[in-house]
Amino acid sequence: MPDEPKEPEEGVDRYLSDFLRKAELFIYYIVAVLLCLSAAAAIAYAATTLWKGLVHWTIATETLRVLDQLLVVLMLVEILHTIRISIHSHILFAAEPFLVVGLIASIRRVLIISLELTNLTREGRWSADGASIFHSSMIELGMLVILIPVLVLSITLLRRHSPGAKELLESLH
Repeated sequence: MPDEPKEPEEGVDRYLSDFLRKAELFIYYIVAVLLCLSAAAAIAYAATTLWKGLVHWTIATETLRVLDQLLVVLMLVEILHTIRISIHSHILFAAEPFLVVGLIASIRRVLIISLELTNLTREGRWSADGASIFHSSMIELGMLVILIPVLVLSITLLRRHSPGAKELLESLH
């Protein structure tokens, strides 16, 4: 009945729920700003590294470092995208951005291992410790070679079979 008095608990619950929703949004916005600042700093570092490589004619060695920083930026942007979806929909259901971050991180790690192994296997630098590091790196690379296709398959399956995700993602673009 519309004339019945509301219980005090309903008002408190609604107030607390509203407060927590606002606190959640506030935290999301703070995290989003910090992610933007981190991405901007990583881009600036990549640009500086690239410029130094061009000036000192060491662009071949600096390219992987620049690529590494740019992949970090892509990971930050994907996390930022996830936050934007969460703010817009008030739901944290989007698994795809996390899978994309995992994929980018895996590719980034493959590039870092490749760079480290290049330095390790140069002439005159091979040692017993180097052999141990090489062996461990090969195992890690093998695991990453398995993980990357699994992540790609997961993203593909999620895009094809996720109900409602396409509509939400399309509405945000």
